[in-house]
Amino acid sequence: MELIMVSGGILVVPVLAFVTSFLFWPGVFLKAYAWYLRRRLGMVIQYSHSGSYRFCYSSRGTPGGAAPSVLLLHGFSADMDMWLLLVKYLPRSQHVVCVDMPGHNGTSRTGPDDYSIEGQVHRVHQFVQSIGLDKRPFHLAGGSMGGNVTGVYAALYPKHVSSISLICPSGLNYPTETNFIRQVRELENSPEKPNPLIPSNIQGLEDMLRLCYHNPPKLSRQVLRGLLDNRIPNNDLYKEVFTAILGEKSRHSLQDTMHLITAPVQVIWGKQDRVVDVSGATVLQGALPNCQVVLLDDCGHSIAMERPRKAAKLIMDFISAPEVKKRD
Repeated sequence: MELIMVSGGILVVPVLAFVTSFLFWPGVFLKAYAWYLRRRLGMVIQYSHSGSYRFCYSSRGTPGGAAPSVLLLHGFSADMDMWLLLVKYLPRSQHVVCVDMPGHNGTSRTGPDDYSIEGQVHRVHQFVQSIGLDKRPFHLAGGSMGGNVTGVYAALYPKHVSSISLICPSGLNYPTETNFIRQVRELENSPEKPNPLIPSNIQGLEDMLRLCYHNPPKLSRQVLRGLLDNRIPNNDLYKEVFTAILGEKSRHSLQDTMHLITAPVQVIWGKQDRVVDVSGATVLQGALPNCQVVLLDDCGHSIAMERPRKAAKLIMDFISAPEVKKRD
């Protein structure tokens, strides 16, 4: 009985802390949960530098195995943790690296030159060199903005990539425009209008989730408040980044450089994508006739979070395909 009481006394503190943080500091609670999930998956946060520029990234495993290393590039206003659900379904032996893109989360914040697609590609290359990932060709995968950067990186640094996965990439001329793309055009003429991808209240956040998911997650108001609390301090940065990737040189970066891509290409797209239309897959297939295209039913823009198991399997199957492996 005494042992049970002692054990109960020990457990009361973390339980109370858990409940208190969730009720009063939901943003802190969500960060703690991300830490727990990284730890459970064996992902370790690290920092690397290129001069005075700092990169924040997480990784698991070591390079040099049978499969090439996998580097994952997140999309606009996300961070490296957006890949955790997908990493869960990658083999434990797979060397995987997730990096915070320029200005996002723990990576250095500088200015518009680094936030343009070309600037991001340059910084990603510096990151690759800073951690020695350039010693052997690696698989590069990115979603949305990260997909745009992935394609341009493969075009400019063909010797460094063994293959690439473009997941609902931005940076194309889409045969069919989404309502979001039309809204973006209006934002250029009326910058005071709210950006659907930069919410400042609960309603805006719920609208963003409906935009990015085909089946939005059912989240409590407290979780929504935590997500918003963690995003709002970065909203000025997000506006700066959004302006940079919409600039004349960045808007169609993938479209302008895709003809230079020589590595095997995998395209993964949700059929119900409301951000960038799935018709973009036909554009890539037209320019890269040997690319593998997979269109997912009942799936929106946020594939890595909406269909993580499927996306992980598709990437690993692609990497291990004989025609891809022979390029390693």
